[in-house]
Amino acid sequence: MDFFELFNQSIKALSLNKLRTGLATLGIVIGIGSVITLVSLGEASQQSIQNNIQSLGANLLTVSPGSQQQGGVRSAAGSSQTLTNDDAAAIKSAPQITTVSAVSPEIDQRAQVSAGRNNSNIRINGVVSAYASVHKVTMDSGVFISDEDNTAGRKVIVLGPQVASDLFPNGVSSIGQSVRIKGTAFQVIGVTVSKGGTGFLNQDNVAYIPLSTAQKQVFGQSYLSDISLEAKTSDVMTQAQNEVGYLLLARHKLSDPARADFSILSQADILSTASSTTGTFTALLAGIAGISLLVGGIGIMNIMLMSVTERTREIGLRKALGAKKKTIITQFLFESIILTFTGGLIGIFLGIIASYIYSYMTASLFVLSFSSILIAFVVSAAIGIIFGWYPASRASNLQPIEALRYE
Repeated sequence: MDFFELFNQSIKALSLNKLRTGLATLGIVIGIGSVITLVSLGEASQQSIQNNIQSLGANLLTVSPGSQQQGGVRSAAGSSQTLTNDDAAAIKSAPQITTVSAVSPEIDQRAQVSAGRNNSNIRINGVVSAYASVHKVTMDSGVFISDEDNTAGRKVIVLGPQVASDLFPNGVSSIGQSVRIKGTAFQVIGVTVSKGGTGFLNQDNVAYIPLSTAQKQVFGQSYLSDISLEAKTSDVMTQAQNEVGYLLLARHKLSDPARADFSILSQADILSTASSTTGTFTALLAGIAGISLLVGGIGIMNIMLMSVTERTREIGLRKALGAKKKTIITQFLFESIILTFTGGLIGIFLGIIASYIYSYMTASLFVLSFSSILIAFVVSAAIGIIFGWYPASRASNLQPIEALRYE
């Protein structure tokens, strides 16, 4: 029996009960489509997070305060008050710091900002002028916070584009307008270019005020949330971490690096942590979708077993006429593979369409994982072979006389 004859017979056999064949294929379609869609969404999220982190600045190092410990209980990292303006000034001026090109001391807290009847809860960053170069902030209109604003303690504010549209909707220009933070009025002097992002990484839902104003008039704190540094080149990132680390250890009178009351993370460290987290999330999504593939495979096996039962007399007749065991196995396996192969192709197509529709409706990235498409395709073929083998083997082992007598 050649390939084309085998193919035609398999199609005819599957066409005898179109509803049953369609339901069996549906399980594979759902499984493959789910894998493609969920893996695509997971990788899109991972790519989006990586883009947001990279947009924070090139060769970026972040010095964060350590954690507090009271009564043997350690609080979250960054909760202690160990970084000061003097630490930032020392990093900027110390002769032993040779690999850092810019220093940006910062305060980062959430607060309610209002303008007339409109208000929004956003991140307020107390910054110096160096923040714009360290974090690659560009202006859409107006100007950024200057050194003079910090020296004079001016009540000026730069808005992210989302904040500007929330507080001043309908295309109203925010430049020169007044907003209030904790009852204090600030004049808007600029709006930044959109960087995108979601949740805590949304760099458009943030506002910037002078660091001195944030410390003395808004939040009433002298310590810093973190100190951002820009290394001169990517090749000296590790050296910069060491230089800054040893300087701060000496300033904080600590001799053991293991007892440091601060931490220094590079952009690569943050990317690695984020990639690891989102990678685990993507694998979890793929695993959940894989369960539906398993269910679909079991459905294929049940359908093929039912087909063997219904065609017992046909099998007996073919064997009585000299059909070999190999031929019977091949035909039933071929039918099973056609089911899964067709379901796999439809599932891949629907998975791609679903991923695109989701990304279009949510304005998120559209990322296709060709490796997941290839794996899904191979898995669908493997399911046809694995779950089709037992029914095919059972059909080939039927005795001709018993099969012909079957009612």
